[in-house]
This record gives sequence, C-alpha cells and structure tokens, in this order.
Amino acid sequence: MNTPQDRILIIACGALAHDLVRVRDLNGWDHIDFQCLPAELHNAPQLITGQVRDKIQQNRSRYKSIFVGYSDCGTGGQLDTMLQQEQVERLPGAHCYEMFAGSKQFDALHEAELGTFYLTDFLARHFNRLIIKGLGMDRYPELKQQYFSNYKKLVYLAQLDDEGIEERAKQAADFLELEYQKVPTGDHFLNDALSVKIAPVNSAA
Repeated sequence: MNTPQDRILIIACGALAHDLVRVRDLNGWDHIDFQCLPAELHNAPQLITGQVRDKIQQNRSRYKSIFVGYSDCGTGGQLDTMLQQEQVERLPGAHCYEMFAGSKQFDALHEAELGTFYLTDFLARHFNRLIIKGLGMDRYPELKQQYFSNYKKLVYLAQLDDEGIEERAKQAADFLELEYQKVPTGDHFLNDALSVKIAPVNSAA
C-alpha cells in the first residue's frame, strides 16, 4: 500500500464530494485522498481562501501533491492569489456550475437568460438546508423576494439521471416561482479536469 507521501490529496468543497469520489472510483485512481470543507461555505465565500490555505499547510509534508477541488467560487480572485503563492492548482472555471456544464454551454445558458439560478445534484438534494435555511428564508419568508426578485429561471445541471433528485430540483423551482429547465451534464468535464492534473502523476508513480 502506498504511503501518504506517495499519494495525492484533493482539498475539496463538500458540495463536490460525491462527484469527486465517483470520478475517482470509476477511473480506479486509488492513489487519491480527499479532505472536504463544509458546503455551507457557499454562503460565506470570503472564508474559503483561509480554510483552503490551512488545509494545504497542514498536509503539504504528508502528500506527494495537493490539488484543490474548488473553482473561484465567489472569492473574487483571492483563492487564485493564495494558490499561486502556495504553488497549488485548482479546478477550472468561476464556479462549479461552469465546471460541470463546460464553459461553452454555461456561457450559452447565461446569455440566454441572465436571471438564472443554478442547481447541481448536491444543491438540489440539500436545497432546504443550504438555500432556504442557509439564507434565512425559513424564518423570514420575505427574504425570498429580496434574494430572487431578479431571477426568472432555475436551471438544474444534472450529473446523474435520478428521478428523485430531479423532483427536488422541480420543487425548488416551484418554491422560488421560477421557470424550470434540466440540463444533463454528467461528469464529463469534471473527469477531464481531473485527468489532466491527476492521471499523469498516477501513471508516473
């Protein structure tokens, strides 16, 4: 069995945990470990950079390589500045929606309707906890109008073909009173992003 010094650590957003593990297992990348930060940081992106830095510094001496399973995720470039200093790379894109859909498809969706709210499988499953409760709409229903008055459509970016998850996405659209659209994405772009950074290291190990 490989020692940690022979392995790769991915420091990831908890919202991507299931997707990252699925891609790892499908590819047989058994040299990869994960440490995930809370998905609730989606609602506090100013905290992401510091917490990712702490994880990098805690684990640098224990792993052959470290990769960050975040896009910019609302840090306004602060994450990239820190990662450049630490000489660590991350997933591409401004956020996980762009990463899952691919830049070309995401740009087309965004151009078609600027007022679009996006859900992934994870956010659809945890909409009540992360969006309704996380933004305080369970306690202050009037916040829904304040937060979503400029939105017209909810786009569900589906990694899995799962009727249960899709039903939750539809319920989220109904709650927000938005037009609903499903866009199947699979794991294609996530797989490609990891393959470029992870597979060559594995092959050389």
